[in-house]
Amino acid sequence: MAPRRKKIYEGKAKILYEGTEPGTLIQYFKDDATAFNAQKKATIEGKGVLNNRLSEFFMTGLTNIGVPNHFIRRINMREQLVRQVEIIPLEVIVRNFAAGSIAKRLGMEEGTPLPRPIVEYSFKNDELGDPFVSEEYIIAFGWASQQDLDDIVSLALRVNDFLSGVFFGAGIKLIDFKIEVGRIWDGDFMRLVVADEISPDSCRLWDVKTGQKLDKDVFRRDLGSLTDAMALSGLATAEMVMADLGLPIRLGSGVAAAQDHYRRSTGAALQKAA
Repeated sequence: MAPRRKKIYEGKAKILYEGTEPGTLIQYFKDDATAFNAQKKATIEGKGVLNNRLSEFFMTGLTNIGVPNHFIRRINMREQLVRQVEIIPLEVIVRNFAAGSIAKRLGMEEGTPLPRPIVEYSFKNDELGDPFVSEEYIIAFGWASQQDLDDIVSLALRVNDFLSGVFFGAGIKLIDFKIEVGRIWDGDFMRLVVADEISPDSCRLWDVKTGQKLDKDVFRRDLGSLTDAMALSGLATAEMVMADLGLPIRLGSGVAAAQDHYRRSTGAALQKAA
């Protein structure tokens, strides 16, 4: 019988267990989908597997370009080994196009390009609805120093450059995304790293040509199957990996196959409803 693992923390989409090596954690991806700070919930089969594989792909890519992050290796289809970090209690949001809350706050049409990438912060607290906070709040309450914030912005913009390029190459527009940042200590020396995950749970993604939503907005706004949308973005990134490895693939075929599947499943559902 396998030894019982010690659970460290359980969130809306993941469970953290004590790691197999000192200073590590095992991050388990659940099939749970939530929106509006868990006011809307559902279980979507296969979501955790897709998020695990996509997060592995993006974190590995960040490592390859020198962006520090907590990812060590994937353990299985749902779990990965990560470095244990001291999470800064902020969601770091990078926006390239108007959508969601910024579109509502400023009365902008969704999809409008922003003059430049905008970095915002929200205080991680589900009970309070993850409220937006300014740098003044962050420094005053001791969540991070000014130097930390400068480093966080630099990290966030490097992640944005990388993700925007990868997604655009796969025919996907990165509207916005959020990351979490943690501290890793080596004696008296501290460094900041990207933590948590990078997946359709943390990104707002639109098809470049059609504007079709390929992220959790599908679930938030009842626009169709979240798993289909995630599979579409997942196949697109998988296609990029195959091309990078020199494997025989016609660029666009993965995206086209996923789009056909999405259209067929959506069309069948509409016919059934009629």
